[in-house]
Amino acid sequence: MKSKKLDKKTAKIYKNLLLDKREELLGDISHISEETLKKSQKDASGDISGYTFHMADVATDNYDREFSLGLASKERTVLNEINHALGKLEEGGFGSCETCKKPISKIRLKAVPYATLCLKCQQNKEKKI
Repeated sequence: MKSKKLDKKTAKIYKNLLLDKREELLGDISHISEETLKKSQKDASGDISGYTFHMADVATDNYDREFSLGLASKERTVLNEINHALGKLEEGGFGSCETCKKPISKIRLKAVPYATLCLKCQQNKEKKI
């Protein structure tokens, strides 16, 4: 079952949702990267003394850095999904489940405009993981 093509007004609404989400993510990724990668350990801690760091402080800083980089990586994944959805919007395949080819509900697309699977197929995918 193939979904019908979106009208121009609806397509524009979804395109704006996707573009807004993309801008938000780009800002988040930039901020996380800047905060995580450009600061030295002394700068991050606010320590301006000449004393060395305690091992526990170093471990905590490393954990925080890894956590932040993990967040940025997940946001880059979502960014790729948004770009994929924008491409499908231009090609006319937006809003169709990539597994069963049925239309994805409007409620789902408003919540997750870059969704590629209908709710049923997404649930089946998550059960397999």
